[in-house]
Amino acid sequence: MAAVGTVRSLRILRLLPQIASRRFKPCLRRQLDQAVHRHPSHCISQQWRAFRASCVASGQVLQFKLSDIGEGIMEVTVKEWYVKEGDKVAQFDSICEVQSDKASVTITSRYDGIIRKLYYDVDAIALVGSPLVDIETDREQDGAPEEDVVKTPAVSHEHTHQQIKGHKNQATPAVRRLAMENNIKLSEVVGTGKDGRILKEDILNFLAKQTGAILPYDEVKQPAPPVASPTLKKPAQSPPPAVQRPVFTGKDRTEPLNGFQKAMVKTMTAALKIPHFGYCDEVDLTELVRLRSELKGLAESRGVKLSYMPFFIKAASLGLLQFPILNASVDEDCQNIIYKGSHNIGLAMDTPQGLLVPNVKGVQALSVFDIAVELNRLQALGSAGELGTADLTGGTFTLSNIGSIGGTYTKPVILPPEVAIGALGKIQVLPRFNSRDEMVKAHIMSISWSADHRVIDGATMCRFSNLWRSYLEHPSSMVLDLK
Repeated sequence: MAAVGTVRSLRILRLLPQIASRRFKPCLRRQLDQAVHRHPSHCISQQWRAFRASCVASGQVLQFKLSDIGEGIMEVTVKEWYVKEGDKVAQFDSICEVQSDKASVTITSRYDGIIRKLYYDVDAIALVGSPLVDIETDREQDGAPEEDVVKTPAVSHEHTHQQIKGHKNQATPAVRRLAMENNIKLSEVVGTGKDGRILKEDILNFLAKQTGAILPYDEVKQPAPPVASPTLKKPAQSPPPAVQRPVFTGKDRTEPLNGFQKAMVKTMTAALKIPHFGYCDEVDLTELVRLRSELKGLAESRGVKLSYMPFFIKAASLGLLQFPILNASVDEDCQNIIYKGSHNIGLAMDTPQGLLVPNVKGVQALSVFDIAVELNRLQALGSAGELGTADLTGGTFTLSNIGSIGGTYTKPVILPPEVAIGALGKIQVLPRFNSRDEMVKAHIMSISWSADHRVIDGATMCRFSNLWRSYLEHPSSMVLDLK
């Protein structure tokens, strides 16, 4: 009897799903019909969510983490998202752009799938090793998920505007700079140019709507007085209409420091610990001006813009060969001096992101033309806001061309861990006396040096400046020391 009872129990258990289906199916159908009549959109949404859940279950959701960018960077600022939740991405598609205190980089994907979650808003701080997005892949991944790919963008000389795969905002570098200076996100601006390109007028109109602007007014044109006639009386002059005063409707706003601004705060705070001393002088560039005018056309025929800066940089490198202490650094405790084997001379550059100092690597082994080619590349990257970490690190000596903006003398601040820096003033045409006591027209440039007085004395800085000046005042003498 016990065996018979067990068999019957097993049969009942097998039949339970069929019994439940026949008994509850009509009830579920009636409830579903009532729900459709009452809330059709809600019901469709529920059906869609059920289908969606089944799709999710078929794939694998991976946490896409921010990998180590290098240079000891522990956090970055998310500047712009190129995707949103629900977008499909393929391998090497751009995910977002992040900015550290060194450079801006683009994060790309290694997976094909669908974006399920964005972990950060724009301008939020993302930590290295933390997830950026969740990606649902079409198939199971073998092993541990791979880290994200960091891609340093490069300038394309064949395009006049930036084109990033997956990024719909098209704008020239000048428009991007205007938007960045006014803290405007390009994703919020509607472009009126061709193919939706954002123009300068679109940025100005957006700025006027958001923060207010000075209201323009038309100048009142006074009609010309009629020609005096002996028989006609002069009409009575009406009083001039009142001129509308400009009205400014802007408001104060508070913004956090971005990555490059934070880097400047950190660098300048460290520079305050260095005892600076200054040395200034004048350089007669009359012969160099004549030489550059002769070589400028030849360089342009090779596709390179030749400025005075390659000559300044090469002359500094020749001087550093004689005074290697200026191409050195000290350790944190100031107990040891590290003499650098390569002359990586930096150039302070005004960019849309602020003051950056890219450097030309290995100047001691480059010609003046080679330096000009590298400067053209760095200036193009700086104007587009695409300088990479490799271009911004490893400098050993710096020149600041403040004279390109204006001014003569200044007090440059040393860029740690370097020990010296020079600031170039503008070139002025001034009267000077030659060796025969004749007044002549001369091209004069002022130079301002700053050095770390812990390891460099005034005499060393003076002798280096005299040697550097002699190379520039007699540029043919550089030929004797070129290698």
